Amino acid sequence: MQNNEKHPGLLMNGCKLPDHCPPIIIITVLLLLFPFLSVNSQIMDKNNIIAEGAELDLLGEGFKFTEGPAPDAHGNVYFTDQPNNTIVKWNWTTGEFSVFMEEAGRSNGMYFDIDGNLITCADMDNELWSVDMETKEVAILVDNWNSKLLNGPNDVWVRPDGGMYFTDPLYKRGYWERDPEMQQDGEHVYFLSADRSRFFRVDEDLVKPNGIIGTPDGKTLYVADIGDKKTYVYDINEDGTLSNRRLFCDLGSDGMTMDDRGNVYLTGRGVTVFDKSGERIAHIPVDKGWTANICFAGPDRDMLFITAMDAVFGIKMNVRGVN
Repeated sequence: MQNNEKHPGLLMNGCKLPDHCPPIIIITVLLLLFPFLSVNSQIMDKNNIIAEGAELDLLGEGFKFTEGPAPDAHGNVYFTDQPNNTIVKWNWTTGEFSVFMEEAGRSNGMYFDIDGNLITCADMDNELWSVDMETKEVAILVDNWNSKLLNGPNDVWVRPDGGMYFTDPLYKRGYWERDPEMQQDGEHVYFLSADRSRFFRVDEDLVKPNGIIGTPDGKTLYVADIGDKKTYVYDINEDGTLSNRRLFCDLGSDGMTMDDRGNVYLTGRGVTVFDKSGERIAHIPVDKGWTANICFAGPDRDMLFITAMDAVFGIKMNVRGVN
């Protein structure tokens, strides 16, 4: 059972932050993996996917490092403050923040499964979790590959039948008590079947896979290779394997999402949007050193919710999210 105590101070300008947690990502290194995009530039929107007159709104700040946003069925967003080892809830109706879970396994990327459980990449012990939203009870879905620890599950997507794909790059964490060196023979992408009976690698030929997202029909998967500054697209086979890998665009990404036009949203230096053909159609600058992750929020999924460093932002859209 996890503690569900509310933190009344965790509002617009601030959660109570423990001062013993070290930073978890070396932002300078990640920035070198991306082409330069000025954070002071204007919004670029070739296809009118952003609502007319919409601006990027600061929803909250005072966190340590925000990641892994996932919307529930009502449009509220759960995201992680990884250095503080918490999962935070943003209430769509009130705009308030509260701590949903402490001792959250240093969770990173998250996604709701078809039963309403919160799937989290629990990086502290290199596990993939399923969290019951009512009881906060944790089920460990994956904790090793071939009897060796994973490198550190980073981002996850659940396909319509409940099977899930996740990335496993290596980002050495200061809080690890295990050997910080790579435990696997590389940084790969994995699949876990819906009945949990099959667990296997689906791509072993990437430098550093990170962001991952799939289409709502469960037929297409996008994986960002942030280490090679590329994003790939695959056909998804019924048995969980992938085929027909091809280059989608020459840009990697931390987090990813998708809208109902098939546009794919990548993060890093702000948010960059590509249409389904791989053409760059929009860019939303975010005045932070790193934009980590994104999702669509609200009951109509028409607000783009953005996590960036110590803050979270929102912007009204003309399109709707599909995940």
